[in-house]
Amino acid sequence: MLVEKYINGFNQRSRLEFKNVAKDIIPWLERTAEENNCSVDKKEWKSKYNSYVIYDYEPFCSDGFEINITVSSHDINYLYFLKFLYNNKLDTIEYLNNCIEN
Repeated sequence: MLVEKYINGFNQRSRLEFKNVAKDIIPWLERTAEENNCSVDKKEWKSKYNSYVIYDYEPFCSDGFEINITVSSHDINYLYFLKFLYNNKLDTIEYLNNCIEN
């Protein structure tokens, strides 16, 4: 989901939120965001069962939580490219898992 923030009529920073990110992909996503002039603004662990339970740090038992990461950049094109890389990474992982199963 792409969310843009405007202050005084000017777009200061554009934001992109990745929802339900796999725990294994977080280091790759953070490193790739940094390499592409983006910054990770927020990481949150949101409970799948209680909507009011949200942590800004990894809980002791992270089962039952979905991880949401918000990334921002001054240029929206960096965010589009990061989203493209993320979707390709997920497609590649899915393809390789299907190869293993068959």
